[in-house]
Amino acid sequence: MSKDTVWTRAEVESPCVKLCVVHPEERICTGCLRTIDEITQWSKMAPDERSEIMQELPNRAPRLKKRRGGRAARLKR
Repeated sequence: MSKDTVWTRAEVESPCVKLCVVHPEERICTGCLRTIDEITQWSKMAPDERSEIMQELPNRAPRLKKRRGGRAARLKR
């Protein structure tokens, strides 16, 4: 390795998109789809743990697409 070569790590990047809002019912971030525990532990996780979560995230997106009923649902409460 030459002295001009920049050292880099093969690290799984965070899926954070800086839209940090936790869905009140699903308890996952509406931006990155991670749980609060996953977000807080991310920097301490091993690369294989991060990769596993990254593969699971697309399956969580439909959980946020459910309609919650709007005004009609609130009136029934």
